[in-house]
Amino acid sequence: MPVQIQVARAVPIDDVTEYLATLKSRDSAVIMPEVEGQITEILVRSGDRVAAGTPLMQIDPARQQATVKSQRDTGTAKQAGLEFTRQQFERVKVLHAEGILSQQDLDRARTEVDAARAELEALDAQLSEQQVQLRYHRVTAPTAGVVGDIPVRVGDRVTVSTVLTTLSRTSGLEAYVSVPVERAPGLRVGLPLQIVDSTGTIAAEMRVSFVSPQVDDATQTVLVKASVPNERRSLRPAQFVRARIVWGTHESPVIPVLAVSRLGGQYFAFVAQEHEGTLVARQKPLRLGEIVGNDYVVLDGIVPGDRVIVSGTQMLADGAPVKPQG
Repeated sequence: MPVQIQVARAVPIDDVTEYLATLKSRDSAVIMPEVEGQITEILVRSGDRVAAGTPLMQIDPARQQATVKSQRDTGTAKQAGLEFTRQQFERVKVLHAEGILSQQDLDRARTEVDAARAELEALDAQLSEQQVQLRYHRVTAPTAGVVGDIPVRVGDRVTVSTVLTTLSRTSGLEAYVSVPVERAPGLRVGLPLQIVDSTGTIAAEMRVSFVSPQVDDATQTVLVKASVPNERRSLRPAQFVRARIVWGTHESPVIPVLAVSRLGGQYFAFVAQEHEGTLVARQKPLRLGEIVGNDYVVLDGIVPGDRVIVSGTQMLADGAPVKPQG
């Protein structure tokens, strides 16, 4: 029977184990208000990318604005009072020089000026503090990043312990991988780690940057971390991803997927072998690994150099004569 033959070749194969990983931001911030009050505006949406200083929310400033205005008005009155006491002091100083008023009168006038000045300075300090409090009613981004969930709504009353949202930078992600303690002896900083998408395509490659010296009591796993390149910003904080740790490489034979058949739960392939001067098909049971491109990695059953039959396998039987085609 005419068949096509392909020689099994050995290729480097990664020894990998796949785990579920969580992506976390190395640079994230929980946004909480500095003041209490009612939310009057929410200026961003979850998922928005914002720059440092971008307004995020507005807390009702009416009461604080009234406080600031009242202190400014009081400050104006205190300033006028200070000017008046200065003028009085100048008059007393002249009269004291002429011998009309005593030293005690001069000292009293000077004390009144000092007291008025101290009151004005204290009020100015209070006004500055209240103005800072007023600015806190406008919640702004402390750093650039992506806005997370916004659990509050317009009209909600918030306190200084209320979480308004989070900001995370997608360029500074780390993969957190929990590896069973049985594999811990093989862990080391520098091991290759891959993130793969739903199709098995490698989405990012990196190396292990941290191996925890401790075992998690509850899960009996060891925490492994790796910095994740995310130039395309396709990955996000808190995302679950498939991560592969590459323990090493070895040489394994590969054969085309089309050469593999399955019967009764057993995979097999035909190889062409010499028998009494004739080339015949021999059925070989296989133990297969992963698919690499269009080939199966063969863990057992085929060795490099075997002449694998890749066409007409459905019509073959063990020991059937075959004739290679070009």
